[in-house]
Amino acid sequence: MTTYLEERIKWYDENYRSGNALITDKQFDQLERNLLRIDPNCDYFTNKKSLPLPSLPKDQIEEFIEGLLPDTRLIVEPKIDGCAIALQYRDGLLEKAISRKGQDLTNKIAAIPDVPTKIKITGVTQIRGELFNPSEYERPSYSQRQAGGYLRAADSKSDHLSFCAFQIINGKLNQHDSLKYLKKLGFTIPEYKTLNFTTQLEMYRKQWLDKKLFANYPTDGIVVKINSRKLQLIREKSYGTYPHWAMAIKY
Repeated sequence: MTTYLEERIKWYDENYRSGNALITDKQFDQLERNLLRIDPNCDYFTNKKSLPLPSLPKDQIEEFIEGLLPDTRLIVEPKIDGCAIALQYRDGLLEKAISRKGQDLTNKIAAIPDVPTKIKITGVTQIRGELFNPSEYERPSYSQRQAGGYLRAADSKSDHLSFCAFQIINGKLNQHDSLKYLKKLGFTIPEYKTLNFTTQLEMYRKQWLDKKLFANYPTDGIVVKINSRKLQLIREKSYGTYPHWAMAIKY
């Protein structure tokens, strides 16, 4: 049974993806956490058609590095403002593309110029990325709005949009090697920075704020990720539905 809280969250999410944000990201994240605590098996979290696209947790740098050794290797990527998409390939052929809401968008996504419909790989491969407008780097919210408009409209054009791949959902490689492998398969990957010490993270956050980092992307923050797949899996098991090995940092 759908709860009132779940209905409200879905309503806020629909308005946000239509370019009409009604509450702050922090307020929305708190509502999601409350729903996760009350009903972790509700449709909002489970109806993803086997391609998980949970929202990234958003918090302060100190929250993310808590419990990490000072020399834990991290990856910093742009937090591209667009629409989250998961792709599934079976024996190298694009089988389906799913939105965060679980909507099948395969035909739409297959029309994006830099989404390969065939890759050199066997078995099932699931890839997460972002659909966005690269030319809107000075107006990130317009990038998200245009990507969403393309996905909703039956007769819209795709030549102004791009797909940036940044995770192999069911992969076993660390984050750095995953990005390199995605590039080898023919995907566009984001610019990224490798950190050998957690103390470097604040420096990159300030560089992003000063528009000296990832300035060619429509961003609304940076994403910091633990590079080690082993540590990623440990945090996934520790934190549950929202894997705390990746975090969005906005300010």
